[in-house]
Amino acid sequence: MMRLMPIAILCAIGAAGAFAQTAATGTSQGAGTWTQKAPLPTTRNEVSLATVGGKIYVLGGGINRVAVPHVEEYDPATDKWNARMPMIRGLDHMGTAVVNGKIITVGGFLASVHAYPQALVYEYDPAANTWRALAPMKAPRASVGVALLDGKVHAIGGRTPDGKTLATHEVYDPATGTWSDAAPLPQARDHMALVAADGKIHAIGGRITSPAEPVALHDVYDPATNTWSAGAPLPTARSGVSGTFYKGLIMVLGGEFPPQDRTFNENEGFDVKANMWRTLAPMPAGRHATAATTDGRNVYLAGGSLKPGSGQVTDQLIVFNSP
Repeated sequence: MMRLMPIAILCAIGAAGAFAQTAATGTSQGAGTWTQKAPLPTTRNEVSLATVGGKIYVLGGGINRVAVPHVEEYDPATDKWNARMPMIRGLDHMGTAVVNGKIITVGGFLASVHAYPQALVYEYDPAANTWRALAPMKAPRASVGVALLDGKVHAIGGRTPDGKTLATHEVYDPATGTWSDAAPLPQARDHMALVAADGKIHAIGGRITSPAEPVALHDVYDPATNTWSAGAPLPTARSGVSGTFYKGLIMVLGGEFPPQDRTFNENEGFDVKANMWRTLAPMPAGRHATAATTDGRNVYLAGGSLKPGSGQVTDQLIVFNSP
């Protein structure tokens, strides 16, 4: 049975309290089931995922701490992978959005740990299996949150070449090929979940500086007023998370906490209509450095690390389903 958490309780928890309750949250059996499918052909972490035409695409990522340009396509109908046209340049920690059947990648690092962020923006056309460069952001950043809202790509937060986190909020208009500025994130951070749902953007969790400082922050952006407001905090404060919008829930999955040599298997969903967090079935094992995407029927996570940093990089493809 799903466990509902009233807003009043969540707000009282705060970041520290939310982090303290992770053990209870992670062990409770919430709704949904996990299955493991055909493994990712190229084992890597810090990947990006996107769904186009019912196919799952895994883009970029790192191998031995160096960013690679690999692109692999998974077909849920056949449980098989195909190699596709590599990226123009190897990148990891990218943000992605799907616009008119094409995948847009934003930012990214060239190597680990968090080295040489880029302002690069690329577009992949799965139908033509081709890449092209788009207008770059105004400055380099990576581990940036990206979400599509009303046909425009929002790039929020991230990390600079000197390792500082950002509150920057830029918006890319595919119709004009130009970037513009929007209201900055209330608290600069990166490695968060950024998910669009019901006409607003939710920035959840992340880190202000290092992975030893996870936060439970939940900020909500309203494009109609170009303003941010506070949402119900993430029950389990964490960073290095994956996020996606699935069946009315903003799902926030995984994360890392190096001081305890720990990754999270937590799977928590924010019910947008009910304005409540729900505890969902935990992942088979804790992980971070992956990403989540959905085809509407299931949620997919591929690759990543089962231990903090680049520890125990995995080729696993795990799939979540909820009735």
